[in-house]
Amino acid sequence: MTSLDSARSLAHGEQLARIARKTPDKIAYKFEHSTLTFAELDARVNRLANALAARGIGRGDRVATLMTNRLEVIEAYLAAAKLGAICVPVNFRLVADEIVYILGDCGAGVLIVDDGLAETAGAALASVPSVRHCLVTGDGPAGDAGERGERYEDALAAAGAEAPDVIVSLDERAFIMYTSGTTGRPKGAVLSHGNLLFNTYNMMLTMGIGDNEVWLSGLPLFHIGGLNGILPYLLTGGTVVLLPSGQFDAASTVEILEREGVTGCYFVPTQWQQICAVPGIADRKLQLRRISWGASVAPPSVLQAMADTFPGVPNFNAFGQTEMSSVTCVLRGEDAVRKMGSVGTPVVNVEVRIVDDDMNDVGVDEIGEIVYRGPTVLQEYWNKPEATAEAFAGGWFHSGDLVRRDAEGYIYVVDRKKDMIISGGENIYCAEVEAVIDAHPGVLEVAIIGVPHEKWVETPVAVVTPSDPASPPSEDEIIAWCKDRLASYKKPTAVRLIDALPRNASGKVLKTVLREQYAAPTVPENASA
Repeated sequence: MTSLDSARSLAHGEQLARIARKTPDKIAYKFEHSTLTFAELDARVNRLANALAARGIGRGDRVATLMTNRLEVIEAYLAAAKLGAICVPVNFRLVADEIVYILGDCGAGVLIVDDGLAETAGAALASVPSVRHCLVTGDGPAGDAGERGERYEDALAAAGAEAPDVIVSLDERAFIMYTSGTTGRPKGAVLSHGNLLFNTYNMMLTMGIGDNEVWLSGLPLFHIGGLNGILPYLLTGGTVVLLPSGQFDAASTVEILEREGVTGCYFVPTQWQQICAVPGIADRKLQLRRISWGASVAPPSVLQAMADTFPGVPNFNAFGQTEMSSVTCVLRGEDAVRKMGSVGTPVVNVEVRIVDDDMNDVGVDEIGEIVYRGPTVLQEYWNKPEATAEAFAGGWFHSGDLVRRDAEGYIYVVDRKKDMIISGGENIYCAEVEAVIDAHPGVLEVAIIGVPHEKWVETPVAVVTPSDPASPPSEDEIIAWCKDRLASYKKPTAVRLIDALPRNASGKVLKTVLREQYAAPTVPENASA
C-alpha cells in the first residue's frame, strides 16, 4: 500500500482508534455486569491483535470465532481488522462436524471460543490441523478445547497494548460469513471493509442514526444482522448494550430499554408482540428514536400494537442477505400496514433490477429474480470461483429471491430460488438437511419443505421415500439421525412418508405440491427452531 492509499484508508480498526482518541471515557459496550470504554476496548483489541500476530496471524489470515454474545466477540472482530486478517464467525449452534467443514474450508489459523463451547471446539479441532491455536474465553479450563487450548486472558496479558503497525485498505477482506446454498454445503461470502462501511452508511442515512445513541443488540453476533447492528455505533461513538444469546424475556427487556436509555433496537415480530404486552409499558420513560423488526412478516395486530405502544417512534423493517452486507430494502413504518407483506424499497447505494432468466426486466407486478449492483455486494465466495461466476452472471449479483414490484415501486418477495426456510429467524437450507437425511440407510430419497409454525413462523418437514416400504424408518429415528449431524434448529420437526416424490417433466421435485399437501403438519410440542 502506498502512502497515498494509506492516507485514504479508515477501516474498522482505525475507526475504533479514532473514537478512542476522541471520547476515551465513553462507554462503548455493556454486557451483563461488564462494561468497556472506548479507550479500554481499543487497548484490549490491540493486545489481542498483538497476541494473534505472535501466533502467526497476519494480513489475509483467517481468525475464526465460536462464541455466544459477549464482549470478546467484538474484541476478536476488531483485532482481526487491525491486523488486516479475516474474521470468520461460526454459528455457535452448529455441531462439531459442521464446524470442521467451515474451519477447514476457510483455512483458519486461530480459533477463539468461549469456555461453554470449548468441548465442541476440541472435538472439531481434532480434524482441523490448520488451526494452530485456540484461545478460550471465560473461567473454564482451556484444556477442554484440547492440546491447542490457551486461556484468552493470559494471551492478552502477555501482549503489548500498542497499536499494530498495519494500515488496512477498505478493499481488503474483513469477514467470511458462511451462508448455505443449494449445494448443501455452506459457502463463505467474502465481505470487505468497504462493503460493511457502505452498508453502515446506508443504515445511518435510512434510519437517521446520529450522535449520543444507545443500541440494544439482541441478535446473535455471528449473524450479519448482529454484526451490522453494532457498526453504526462504532463510527459515531455510541453505546451498545449486548443481550445474552437465547435468553429473551419481554419484561426484563423493557427494564433494560428504560434503564439504559436505549434509542434503537431490533426484534422479530413475536418478540415485539410480547414487549408491547408488558404491563405498564406505556408509563415507562423510554427514549427510543427508532424501532426495527424483520425475519418474518408482522401481522397487522402486531404493527398496530407497536404503533400504539410507541407513538411517534419511526418503525423500520429491513430486508437483505449476507452477500449484500446485508440490507437492500427497507419498509418504513408509515407504509407497514398499507404495504403489508412488502419488503419496502431499495436503500441508497443499492441498485435493483427484477429480471427473467434471460436478464430481461419484467413489468409491474410480474415475477422475476431481484438482482443487485452497488458497493455493498460481496467480493466473492471463498474458494468457489464457479459459484462466484454464477452469482455475478450478466454483471449483477443474483440474489436467488423471486419478487414482484408494484406500481409504486414497493417490492414483495414471492418465493426463493435458493431453497431456504426461515425458522425463528434462522436460515435453514433444504439441500443441506436433505444431504444428511439422504445418507440414512432407510431413506431412498427425501425432500425438505417449510410449513407454517405458530411460534417459529416456518419449520422444516422431511418428506421421505423409504428404501424398504415394508420397513420404513420412524419419525423419531430420522430426527435422531439429524440431531447427531446438524444444529438443532435445522432438524425436521416432522417426517412424512410417501411412495414417490412428485416431479415435473424434467425430473425436478415439485415442492409446491408437497407444501400444499403437508401445509399443516402436527408439530411435536417440544419442537424447536
